[in-house]
Amino acid sequence: MPHKHSSMVEDFRKRFWVSLILTFPILFLSPLIHEFLGLTDRLRFRGDDYVLWTLSSVVFFYGGLPFLKGIVDEIKKRKPGMMTLIAIAISTAYIYSSAVVFGLAGMGFFWELATLIDIMLLGHWIEMKSVMGASRALEELAKLMPAVAHKVLQNGSLQDVAIDTLNLGDRILIRPGEKVPADGIVIEGLSSVDESMLTGESKPVSKQSGSPIIGGAVNGEGSLTAEVRKTGRESYLSQVIDLVKEAQESKSKTQDLANRAALILTFVAVLGGAITLGLWIALSNQNFAFAIERAVTVMVIACPHALGLAVPLVVAVSTAIAATHGLLIRDRAAFEKSRKIGAIIFDKTGTLTQGKFGVTDTLIFDSQFNKEEILSLAAAVEAHSEHPVARGVVASAKTKKFVTAFKALPGRGAQGEVDGKSVAVVSPGYLRENRIPLSDQQEKIDQLSAQGKTVIFVILNGKLVGAIALADLIRSESKLVITRLRDEGIKCMMLTGDNKLVAKWVAEEIGLDEYFAEVLPHEKAEKIREIQRRGLTVAMTGDGVNDAPALAQADVGIAIGAGTDVAIETADIILVRSNPQDVAAVIDLAKATYNKMIQNLWWAAGYNIIAIPIAAGALYKYDIVLSPAVGAVLMSLSTIIVAINAKGLRISAKSA
Repeated sequence: MPHKHSSMVEDFRKRFWVSLILTFPILFLSPLIHEFLGLTDRLRFRGDDYVLWTLSSVVFFYGGLPFLKGIVDEIKKRKPGMMTLIAIAISTAYIYSSAVVFGLAGMGFFWELATLIDIMLLGHWIEMKSVMGASRALEELAKLMPAVAHKVLQNGSLQDVAIDTLNLGDRILIRPGEKVPADGIVIEGLSSVDESMLTGESKPVSKQSGSPIIGGAVNGEGSLTAEVRKTGRESYLSQVIDLVKEAQESKSKTQDLANRAALILTFVAVLGGAITLGLWIALSNQNFAFAIERAVTVMVIACPHALGLAVPLVVAVSTAIAATHGLLIRDRAAFEKSRKIGAIIFDKTGTLTQGKFGVTDTLIFDSQFNKEEILSLAAAVEAHSEHPVARGVVASAKTKKFVTAFKALPGRGAQGEVDGKSVAVVSPGYLRENRIPLSDQQEKIDQLSAQGKTVIFVILNGKLVGAIALADLIRSESKLVITRLRDEGIKCMMLTGDNKLVAKWVAEEIGLDEYFAEVLPHEKAEKIREIQRRGLTVAMTGDGVNDAPALAQADVGIAIGAGTDVAIETADIILVRSNPQDVAAVIDLAKATYNKMIQNLWWAAGYNIIAIPIAAGALYKYDIVLSPAVGAVLMSLSTIIVAINAKGLRISAKSA
């Protein structure tokens, strides 16, 4: 597509300059120009009409060829439009003026014909350059990939190879400052990687052994050795490019409106031109040339060219913006619905929460200790366990201690010696069995349990010194996005298979309007339908796996935290980053995109309400008459404004 646009830009550029050069002698030879400039007939010479006709014929057939070809294509497709109107207008002007040269009484207007074609070619040239600018998003994405990779051979030496020759399992070296050549897993090294152009993540992402890396990202300060896991069409960047292309080519409901408006406007222009011609001939004393000129101007000024670009240009720009911010649009119609969302239903685990246990509360039963010391003692004992609760405790401790004489207490916890002291990390059941009282802390423990949190206890040398409460940690961004969405009048709900206590705690912590707990995967779609029956446009936000039925049922399905696996078939929109705030970004971009589309439709068609009557000669008695060339300027200006306005979406999206 970019190559096609490039050749079209070159073609219109060449035709414009040739036609413009020929226009100067046409203007010099035109009687009306002589009269307007006060020149005498001494500038005329025998046969100058035929020279004028010859030069104008070259401009008509060479400069006007794209439009003459266009009318044939549009008639074959039975979709008359912009090319039809331009072709009819320039053909009418050329045939009439030629007839005058060869004997018909009247006055030709070759100079109007030439300037009209010049302006139409210039408008198309500028427009095609704008289209190319909007289409470059795919080229820019493709440029993110380096051409060469440093392949690590079995003997440890390096060989520079083309990235399309890499195979699964190959090892590659990424030096500081280089682009990552393929999707893979780090097997050696420590560095930070800039993924902003791919995922929209503004901060460099730390990478170490076991970390995934994305082809096209830029390595930071350290060297990394990675194993290739995806190549070619399977790579993240290739899938992003495919999704961007699919979204740009997908049907927009607003485009359907624009297409219908363009067809109607075409018929209005042809009919308006015919009526204008008939009325000026029948009701005035103006000559036939004047009537023809008015009819041609009406058809030129009403060309629905800008309408054809109004929506596609906005679609191309908005899709490119979305892709560079980690928002991948698979379905344009669903994306456009996002601006009307009345309710958003979030999955809990992995969407509003991090999907992993972490410490939420630390209670101190002995004033000799602080919270960090309690956590450090517990983490030392739990370091030997792979249980999610244990990993949560270890991850939360800032100070690392070491345990000896470790012993597991099946179903009850674990114990060992830390700094020469006996430390046990146990469950509530252990306390009951050993009749260890909680005394004045019982009420607080009951509150934590009522929130669905897991509570464990720390015993030092047989004495209860503290308790630690853990839960699936709520994302720091969740409360922010819920507050923002509710301020916009959108109801925020949660759908989870987790128990009611946990769901209630999460809902209260982040300020949800409603929550549904203990919902099985196959029941989630019915909950979506239940909300839809309230008359709301519903979006479902989940991880795209067990939420698939709900994502498919929702008016807008949003898969969050897709990482490098972007091929989620049930989602309409995929959020690459695990950040619920991107849901608000989708809605903001959808609203900004829709506003740009409506603005463009008005720029493309609305001006005709005033322009067509003026072109027809409604203000003739006030000496206000538009020539075909001026009509072409206004029509081209409308097209250029549409193109510039579409690119302005970048500003809207950034400020949204």
